[in-house]
Parts: sequence; C-alpha cells; structure tokens
Amino acid sequence: MKQSAALSFVADKTPAARAARRACIAEYGNAPVREAEVLVALGGDGLMLHTIHRALGRVPIFGMNVGTVGFLMNEFAVEGLRQRIGRAEEVTLHPLRMVATTKNGRRRTALAVNEVSLLRTSGQMAKIEVAIDGVVRLESLFCDGVLVSTAAGSTAYNLSAHGPILPLQSELLALTPISAFRPRRWRGAVLPSRAQISFRILEPDKRPVSATADHREIRNVVGVRIAEATDKRVALLFDPEHDLEERILVEQFAT
Repeated sequence: MKQSAALSFVADKTPAARAARRACIAEYGNAPVREAEVLVALGGDGLMLHTIHRALGRVPIFGMNVGTVGFLMNEFAVEGLRQRIGRAEEVTLHPLRMVATTKNGRRRTALAVNEVSLLRTSGQMAKIEVAIDGVVRLESLFCDGVLVSTAAGSTAYNLSAHGPILPLQSELLALTPISAFRPRRWRGAVLPSRAQISFRILEPDKRPVSATADHREIRNVVGVRIAEATDKRVALLFDPEHDLEERILVEQFAT
C-alpha cells in the first residue's frame, strides 16, 4: 500500500474515538469515503465490523484500537500513520452469505463477517435439523440456538458459546451449539469453508427462531442456508508486528 494513499477516518461514538478522529484529521486530512484508498477505523471490534460492511469489496481497512478489546485492531498512534499503512500486511477475508426463508415464504439474504446465529425467540427451546452439503447430520438439535462462525469471528460470540478458535487463514468454519439440551454431548463441529450448511426449523409455530447475520436480524425463519461468499472479499491491514496469528494462538491458551 502506497504511503500517499488517500485516507478517510471513521470513528465510534465514544468521546475517545471522536477525539482520536479529530487528531488524525488534523494531521492527515480526511478524504470523502467514496474517494478513499484506505479507510481508517477508530474504535473497537464492533466499529470494525460496521466499517467492514460499509467498505465490503471496495477499499482496505486499517483499524486502530480506541475501544475495549480491539482484537482486529492495531495499536493507536497518530504519528507515523502513513508509514505504517505503507508497510502494512494485508489479510483477505470472505464473509458468509445467509439465505433465510421465513414462515410467509419470503427469502432474505444477508452477509456476515463474524457469524450467522439462530436463536429461539420464545420460552420454548428451539428444535433444529442440521445438514451439511445436503446430508442431514443432526435430525433434531434441541437448543437455545446454533451459530456458524468464520475464522475472523471465532473469537467473538463463537468463543463465548465455547466454540473453537480458528486460525485466520485456516479456511475453516465453526459450527457451535448454544446451550444444547439434546444431543447433550454434541459440542459442535469444525467444517471446511467450502461447506454448505442448512438448518431446518422444526415446529416453527411452537418454537419460533430468528436468524442474525452479524447485526441484521430476520425473525420467524423456517430454513436457513449458509455458505462462504467467495465473490465478496474484505481486505484488512495490519502492522507487521501486530501478528494476528500469534494473538489467535495466545488466545487459545488464555486462562
């Protein structure tokens, strides 16, 4: 990435993030988003997720942590930003494409960078059939929900649900149950990224379920299909010393 690239700064709504944006604009100016060659996201991983959806397939993103966790963010510093972007390493990600069918027969499509999650929306436990590449693997999963996570999202909701952490370039997906009641001992599966995952909601009137792709929710679904959107790409820029793979490895041994 060239050091003279036009930069556009986006920030979270927190006072710290807004102050960081003002400082960066004072130093480097601020190109309109449509003219930017790099988007600089100032905040935490939540802000990064929104920025990725905003810039999907158009421009690379360099994130700087002015939030809490900042797993996908570089360290914040105003000084030397152009030089850092010039030597940054690029990581390419593909989101998931969710196609959800609702009770009224409508099909809704959405993209997810982190995960697609299915969750019960009533006091009744969800009952879900799980199929991989057209083969039914679980005839009925009784649970609060189930999710499919990308490697990039595996340290988010997936980790909280006790799913596995996936190396960023592993070309794997995590299929993770949320509070599974039956089968009791099923803890999920690790699947190749090319897998086609299908969920069929059993007893949808008695046990309604919603499907959420990152932050977009679709309620009263009866079926959900998920596959990697190989026609879409996200380019994230990282300082060479950031070493995201090392951070993922360290996270697996966190106590």
